[in-house]
Amino acid sequence: MVVKSKTEKRKLLIYAHYYTPDVASTGQLLKELAEGMLEEFDITVICVVPSYTGKVSPEYKVKMFHKEVINDVNILRIRVPEFSKSNKISRVKNILAYFFGAVVATFKVGKMDYVYSISQPPILGGLLGVWGKWMKRAKYIYNIQDFNPEQTMAVGYSKNKFVLKMMMSFDKFSCKQADKVIVVGRDMVETLKKRFKYKRVPSYAFINNWTNEKEIYPLPSNHEKVVAFKKKYGLEGKFVVMYSGNLGLYYDLENLMNVINKFKHRDDVVFAFIGEGSIKEKLVSYKENHDLDNVKFIPYQDKADLVYSLNAGDVHWCLNAKGIKGVSVPSKLYGIIAAGKPIIGALEENSEARLIIEDTKCGYVTEPGNYEEIENIINTFLNEKESNVLAGMSERGRDYLVSNLTKDVSVHKYIGEIKSS
Repeated sequence: MVVKSKTEKRKLLIYAHYYTPDVASTGQLLKELAEGMLEEFDITVICVVPSYTGKVSPEYKVKMFHKEVINDVNILRIRVPEFSKSNKISRVKNILAYFFGAVVATFKVGKMDYVYSISQPPILGGLLGVWGKWMKRAKYIYNIQDFNPEQTMAVGYSKNKFVLKMMMSFDKFSCKQADKVIVVGRDMVETLKKRFKYKRVPSYAFINNWTNEKEIYPLPSNHEKVVAFKKKYGLEGKFVVMYSGNLGLYYDLENLMNVINKFKHRDDVVFAFIGEGSIKEKLVSYKENHDLDNVKFIPYQDKADLVYSLNAGDVHWCLNAKGIKGVSVPSKLYGIIAAGKPIIGALEENSEARLIIEDTKCGYVTEPGNYEEIENIINTFLNEKESNVLAGMSERGRDYLVSNLTKDVSVHKYIGEIKSS
């Protein structure tokens, strides 16, 4: 393949709230997307300084804007204040600092042919894309990873009707301004159509998210670094039920602790939670109040170590709270099946993640809130742990990912949709 020279490439501006080395799933996804499209586009990313955990390193506190180049992607980082994920006000200040900083940063990046933004932060991500389109007179591609205010309403984060109505008006405006809306689930296509009452629906496309199957892959249980991970966090000799990702509002984790409590006296199973998030303190408090010795909380792992931590789990949770169908797709699904791990799913019928699990038979799945059935699923896995059932699930999930959900497949689709906008 002949690579176009830099002067021949069309210029693409990406607004990414988080970008590598931040561990946010969208930050990692956008890194792989940007680097995967470099043969076609000259790419600039506007994002925050590394701060997903809430902390900012001293070297990023010196000035307002920081220019970097990572793997040939031009990056303009915006200084933002530190925040606590459990403090709404500090989070709002952080998000607004990114939004207004990105508005100013738009003037610093030169001419652009395309502008691409995602739906994070909620509502503001879409509006940044509109701003970029207007300022650069460029084509605008709006990638909706999560529909808001639908997500906000589903989990009861806000019940202020005026605020929710304004949020919907702004995000519908962003959709209308977009030359192409890209959603990441089949169920999300229906949500987009419903927003516009099936009339004058913006031009759209559906493209799955992915994981890099060359970085996340199955490893034997006796692999040196998998064994070391288990030993470090007290998982050795146990059947490990793992949750890896954001400990946030949208996964019904607080109620699932009541299910986990029923297994507190079993010394053959351990429930491992890897990550940080707004409800972690509540989960830790529940563990301590109920003496759940077989529940472990583990910090975020470096991306290079993710393959070992994911492989340390025997089965993995893939969850969404009720009402999230058509609103978002849990990105952790892709990492789980890339590692070849069976799934305990609590997902609504006909949601994208559930469709994949059911199509591939790579796990057991039930409705969110069906805690009795979730308990039954855990018991089923414990009864089958010495059988070949789990190995069959592992193989089917991994095979499906390699055929349908690889980075190259999705990146190629993105290139086509952007160029046709």
